[in-house]
Amino acid sequence: MKMDLGTRLALLGGILVLALFSTVSGNFVFPVQHKFKGRERSLRTLKDHDMRRHGRILSSVDLQLGGNSMPTDIGLYFAKLRIGSPSKDYYVQVDTGSDILWVNCIDCQRCPTKSDLGIDLTLYDPKSSSTSKLITCDQEFCTSTYDGPLPGCRPELLCQYNVVYGDGSTTTGYFVKDTIHFDRLIGNQQTQSENGSVIFGCGSKQSGDLGKTSEALDGLIGFGQANSSMISQLAVAGKVKKTFAHCLDNVNGGGIFAIGEVVQPQVNTTPMVPNQAHYNVYMKAIEVGGDVLELPTDIFDTGDRSGTIIDSGTTLAYLPDTVYDPLVTKVLAQQPGLKLHTVDDEFTCFEYNDKVDDGFPVITLHFDKSLILTVYPHDYLFQIRDRVWCIGWQNSGVKSKDGKEVTLLGDMVLANKLVVYDAENQVIGWREYNCSSTIKLKDESGSVYTVGHHNLSSGDSLGTARVLTILLLLGAVLHNFVQNPLILL
Repeated sequence: MKMDLGTRLALLGGILVLALFSTVSGNFVFPVQHKFKGRERSLRTLKDHDMRRHGRILSSVDLQLGGNSMPTDIGLYFAKLRIGSPSKDYYVQVDTGSDILWVNCIDCQRCPTKSDLGIDLTLYDPKSSSTSKLITCDQEFCTSTYDGPLPGCRPELLCQYNVVYGDGSTTTGYFVKDTIHFDRLIGNQQTQSENGSVIFGCGSKQSGDLGKTSEALDGLIGFGQANSSMISQLAVAGKVKKTFAHCLDNVNGGGIFAIGEVVQPQVNTTPMVPNQAHYNVYMKAIEVGGDVLELPTDIFDTGDRSGTIIDSGTTLAYLPDTVYDPLVTKVLAQQPGLKLHTVDDEFTCFEYNDKVDDGFPVITLHFDKSLILTVYPHDYLFQIRDRVWCIGWQNSGVKSKDGKEVTLLGDMVLANKLVVYDAENQVIGWREYNCSSTIKLKDESGSVYTVGHHNLSSGDSLGTARVLTILLLLGAVLHNFVQNPLILL
């Protein structure tokens, strides 16, 4: 069934504001892990997951992520946050396409208390934190969120939020303000603890898959481009630069995710489509094995949601029917003897005994300003069992409000590449890169720090899972001058 893109992507009834103490400046770190690490799931579950999570990203902080983007393995990344006084650990899904941080709360209905992901879930209790404050409907945060006073608002009524996802899952709750604890980057992979006050959602009711034990997390942190996202709010407050990068390692797992100015290696960029809530770029053409596909000239112009969405929060890659059909036909033409079959009513699969990189074509995506993105057979084909491979390209079924189909590129094509998002200059870029190595970032004072691949230690509650570090460069006022430091999440 095809859904409007506005339904597929999270529809948010709330907004997140993060304000770090004005005397604190630095790079902070949050441990992060992959959501589906170490457990089997159907391919249909994977695609359903993509329908819920189109997009996710932070501001200027170093976030330790775990796992990989292999469809048959994990398919999700999540971070560990420390919230409250005294602080407790919360595992939240990292989402570049939505704009709110929320965690399940102590009074929640249908909130999971156990998870099959190998993590311990914690329900947030505002009363147990000495720094927690409730946000009421008459406060400025709430009135600005809803563009004015709410009808029937009284000072004792809480400011509420509601999030609806494409599969019908919902989270409903109210806003609170509390302290989030960070590991601030003060040198090359050296940190010290800092904290800041954050307004976030306290989940009081869940429905659909959000309440299922198999995929349970404590919540979600949104890093979208809209004004309501954490990175946008921090940028307005002068705390953060709206630029970040990730390098998802599908060879060794984990990788790097950094928000800040990448100075090494250098990355070529392409313009972002203006006035979009997500990270959209202009795709111009597609080559399959050196042959350019003959496509309608306006196929990648999706009307009210123009361009191609770059989304590290989605596992696969989604194309309009008019692109998907000739692309898959061209891919399979090099192996005419294959016997195709369908798995989970969604995925085209086949048996193949040799190396896929030797038997299938390289796909090259062309973007504005001559930027290209190369997708190898080992990227777009994934193995579900011995000698059985499936095609990761999907016909999107996702439509914009004006009825045009959407092109969305997820981790399948972004893995093993350094991808840079620079909302300050409205460009996105990428290059092939060894995500097990390091990158260098510069803050406003001119200091350059090295950030590398991370793994959670075997002593962590997440076991031996791979870790990906998200580094966000956070600018803040330090004493009487401004500098934009590096922050590790």
